[in-house]
Parts: sequence; C-alpha cells; structure tokens
Amino acid sequence: MTAPAASSAPATTAVSAPPRAAIISPVVDALCAGGLSLLILVPLLVTGRGDLLLVSVGVQAWLTALVNMPHFLASYRMVYRTRASVREHPWAAVYVPIALLICCVGAVIAARRTDVPISALLTIQNGYLAWHYTGQAWGMTATYAYLDGSSFNSLERRLIRGGLYILLVWHVVWFFHLAYPGLGLTPLYEAVTLAMAAALAMGVAGFSLHKARTGRFPPVRALIPWVAIFVWYAAMARWGLPALFVVQIAHALQYLIFPMRVEMNRTRRGAASRERVIRHMAVYLVMLLAASIVAAVLFPMGAMAVVTNWLGSRPGQVTGFAILAFLNIHHYFTDGVVWKLRNPAVREDLFGHLPKPAAVPATAKASTTLPRRQRRAR
Repeated sequence: MTAPAASSAPATTAVSAPPRAAIISPVVDALCAGGLSLLILVPLLVTGRGDLLLVSVGVQAWLTALVNMPHFLASYRMVYRTRASVREHPWAAVYVPIALLICCVGAVIAARRTDVPISALLTIQNGYLAWHYTGQAWGMTATYAYLDGSSFNSLERRLIRGGLYILLVWHVVWFFHLAYPGLGLTPLYEAVTLAMAAALAMGVAGFSLHKARTGRFPPVRALIPWVAIFVWYAAMARWGLPALFVVQIAHALQYLIFPMRVEMNRTRRGAASRERVIRHMAVYLVMLLAASIVAAVLFPMGAMAVVTNWLGSRPGQVTGFAILAFLNIHHYFTDGVVWKLRNPAVREDLFGHLPKPAAVPATAKASTTLPRRQRRAR
C-alpha cells in the first residue's frame, strides 16, 4: 500500500483498514499451516544433514502427547459434541469405530499365533494416511484462498488437486517400498518419485492460471500448505520413518487451529461475552491436554499391562499398535466426514467470526485471455 498524498484539506479521523480474514491471525495461520515445518526442514534438506534426530525419545513422547494426540481428540469433539452431531454422522460416530474396535481386538487376540492381522491394520492405516495428508493440504490451500476472496475455479482445482493425487500415490508406494522390501518396488518407487516433478508443474500451472484470472496470486497462507507437503515428502524420501514423526507433528499443528476456531465460534454464537469465551477456551484447552496425556501415555500403558496378564507378552506388545491403528483410521475417516465446506453449518462454524469474503473480480488483462471465438462474441 502507498501512503496518501499530503493535502491542505482539514484533518479527518483516520479509519483503520479492516483486519485480514484469518482462522486465528494471518501470522499464526501461516506458521501453523506449514510455515514452522518449512523453517525447520528446508535448511536441513539444503545442508544435506545425514539424520533427523532433532530431539530425544522422551521429548518425542511429550510432543506426541501435547500436539499429536490433541489433534485426534479435537476431531472427536467435532463428532461427539452433541447427540444431534452423532445422529448427523452415524458412520463416523458409531459404525466405523465399532468395526475398528472388533478388528483391533481380533488382531490383538490373533497375535498369540500370527502378526498378519495387526500388520494388515497398520498397512491400511499408513495407506489411508496418504489420502489424509494430501486431502488436508488441499483443504488448507482452498480454505485460505477462500478467506482471501479468491477461490479456485474448476480447472485450477483439477490441476492443483491432480498434482496432489500424484503425491498420494508416491506416499503409498514409499510406504510399501520401505515396509515390504521383499516386494521389489524400487523401480516403481523411482518412477513415482520422478513423477513428483509433474505434480509440481501441475500445481504451478493451477496457481498461474489463478493469477491470470484474478490478477493476483493466492495469499501466502494458501501457498504454504502446498509447498509444505512437497517438503514433507522430500524429508520422508531422505530420512525415512524418522521424518514421518516430524511431518506428523507439523500435520497435527496444521489441523489444530481449525477445531479451536470452531469451538470459539460455537461459544460466541450464544451471545457470550469476550470474557466467557476466554474462560471457555481455557477450560477446553486444559481438558484437551489432560485427556491427551491420558490417551497417549496412561491408557496405552495400562492396556498393554492388562492384555499381557490376560493373553501373554506378544498380544500385550501389539496392543499399543492396535490402539494407534484405531485412533488413526477413525480420525482419518472422521476428518473426511465433518469438514465439508459445502455444508452451510460447517461454514458457519468455521467462518462465523468473519464477514463473507468478497469475490475477486477478474482483471481486464485476464479478460484478454478468453478464447478468440468468445472475444468475437463479446
């Protein structure tokens, strides 16, 4: 922005520009959407660091309890908040968790003789994770573009999402290549790794078309999640499973501000005062963190001890993996169900604190890019 020219007109009261639309704030949004992970991972990738042991095992456990587990439980709050929500999402709230519970219990019992069932659950979990990561990357990009008043059209959407689908395939092949080396997937892994260049080109093309149509690029907050998932997968390609821990923490941080905003908006909707909203959010965060510590540390340890006493050492060992598979798969499914922005209620929950973003008009330059036949018709 340029400063207004000096004038001899009488002084008037300055009117500040309205705040930029954000989930929390533009800076917090950018950092959580992937900015922090870029600040950490890009220098490590550029310098060619040989390992990714950034923190001790104990610190990793606490990060899991204080960042990763809250993002699971926050999504459960979205589904189980009211009876109406449970009735609205019966598959996410009832049917899928019951089916998962049966499968996980069966896998633990079967571990006395074979690890095939628990291996199958973990394979499903990791394959589903690829859909979850790439889907959330698109959701973040689309949301922040919407907040800027510059949503993508169908062609731009197909190009950007098409590139993310290539990344989805890479993630699945990466997992099978790493977890099942006997399958001989090295040639396929190398091929899909090369295909990531096409994914990058498709995304750049989509954003460039958006720039030509609207006269400006999407906001930085919309670009960061798209860039971040490329960097995340580059880290996973270089460092393997240790990188997945860092990526998962970054993914959880990316997610957490959204259910927090929903919680704030739902509380504000009842004409609650600012002080009441602050008190409610303080209680919400304390309970979320306390429940996360129980779910991440105390419950798995207790469950493993009980199962070991009942069924033996091997079932006790796999109990932790079964709990992890249950939480992950259920969360992936839940996340795909509750975050439907075409649903007016979801938009109200997420954007209720904001005025409706104004659409960005196409520039005169963009109009000149119409096909010749359409220009003649005009």
